Amino acid sequence: MNSSFVMLETTITYWNNFAGNLITVSALLGGFSLAVTANLLVYENGGKVFNALMKGAALASACFLLTVFSMTKILMMTTEGRPEGVGMTDITLPKLLGSVTFFIGIVALFVVVGLSGWTKSKKMGRFTTWVSVLTFLGVLLTLVEVRF
Repeated sequence: MNSSFVMLETTITYWNNFAGNLITVSALLGGFSLAVTANLLVYENGGKVFNALMKGAALASACFLLTVFSMTKILMMTTEGRPEGVGMTDITLPKLLGSVTFFIGIVALFVVVGLSGWTKSKKMGRFTTWVSVLTFLGVLLTLVEVRF
């Protein structure tokens, strides 16, 4: 079994396309998270699970919103025809902020999914927790590339 890890230099064009795609995904997930947050606001329960759900949904919403704005800045900076030139160092901060907040938003969303069943019963709570953990592991597997 031979696996090799190679660091490749990314280009401005790559980040332009990547930012556009991440804006779409983050807007969708952020909208979903915001809808969950709004739905929880009208629910009259102050238990520990409810509070954790509310915090997770609010965190996911905020993170996806930050990702959308960070990636929009990258998209605007890297679009062809921009009057000023742009280099890879110019997009370092929005690239880092957008990537980190996207990952935190994903984790927060999985926490919300995992906790959601606990508001109904132990059996449903165990089910949603397992679904959340297995799905999160599946997402992590898609982020790793091993070549044989």
